[in-house]
Amino acid sequence: MKIAVLPGDGIGTEIVAEAVKVLHALDLDFEMETALVGGAAYEAFGHPLPEATLKLAQEADAVLFGAVGDWKFDQLERHLRPEQAILGLRKSLGLFANFRPAICYEQLVGASSLKPELVAGLDILIIRELTGDIYFGQPRGRRTAVDGHFPGAEEAFDTMRYSRPEIERIAHVAFQAARQRSKKVTSVDKANVLETFQFWKDVVTEVHQQYPDVELEHMYVDNAAMQLVKAPKKFDVVVTGNMFGDILSDEASMLTGSIGMLPSASLNAKNQGLYEPSHGSAPDIAGQGVANPLATILSAAMMLRFSLQQPEAADRIESAVQSVLAQGLRTTDIFAPGTTKVGTMEMGDAVVAALGAQQAITTTIKG
Repeated sequence: MKIAVLPGDGIGTEIVAEAVKVLHALDLDFEMETALVGGAAYEAFGHPLPEATLKLAQEADAVLFGAVGDWKFDQLERHLRPEQAILGLRKSLGLFANFRPAICYEQLVGASSLKPELVAGLDILIIRELTGDIYFGQPRGRRTAVDGHFPGAEEAFDTMRYSRPEIERIAHVAFQAARQRSKKVTSVDKANVLETFQFWKDVVTEVHQQYPDVELEHMYVDNAAMQLVKAPKKFDVVVTGNMFGDILSDEASMLTGSIGMLPSASLNAKNQGLYEPSHGSAPDIAGQGVANPLATILSAAMMLRFSLQQPEAADRIESAVQSVLAQGLRTTDIFAPGTTKVGTMEMGDAVVAALGAQQAITTTIKG
């Protein structure tokens, strides 16, 4: 098994280091190779996704990714900005299905922005289509308007588009995931306004006929955003397009207490995947040792489960994270009175210690 480790920018280097530490503690047989990506790669090679980094990612069984971006790169041409690296990886690797679980751990109910009764026991899986929509649609650019309210004025434009195969494959993923959970899928669209999402709704409805055991409901994106705050536990599996999924998953992260707790997995048809925390590079706190590494550590657990076929190891990491939270250890983003504030490295060390405690118990039982 080979893992491409791409820490990226900002806090990416700090949080990935803790996830790597946790992976090493499992004592599994895999190879890890590190490469530059994002702004760090641009400064070294003049491009956010150098050929060597892309080649490493393509040859690996999985990619452990940190975060990219920094304000100092905002003046670069768009194709050279750090964020283009993650878009390029998604496109080149064919990563079309993004899994973002939003789970409110019992120990963090009080850290959520909502009342405890609304989030206690929360377990939502947001599945975001990742290679289509307005992020990749062509044509796009700037031009002089020939119509509209201000002909002759400068304007910018992007194209939202989805093909039938793109919608069909993400719908299958959602329905199959729901079969392993509570057998309910909410498809989020804007069919009342956008032709693209009327098509989305029609295709998802057709695919649903192959899954009669799964309940399907359709919901407009504005209503979905409201319901996530009003009654989040009504959702089980949410499937939606690239842009809506980007927005709704960040909203859902705050239900869990912090976006620093939200892992993600982006998979292709071969289950080769890119695993990253849902948050960004946070350059304002980079280097301070205060970032929460748990989303990245939990992303590593997803990597073990989906791409490396090591479900028991994934379970061990997730159990260790819960153990650490039960001990009352908290990074700044999830800190509350009565808990103990720790830094990035201390949190990683605590997860490693919890893994060691698990192993000691197992050895004692076997003995």
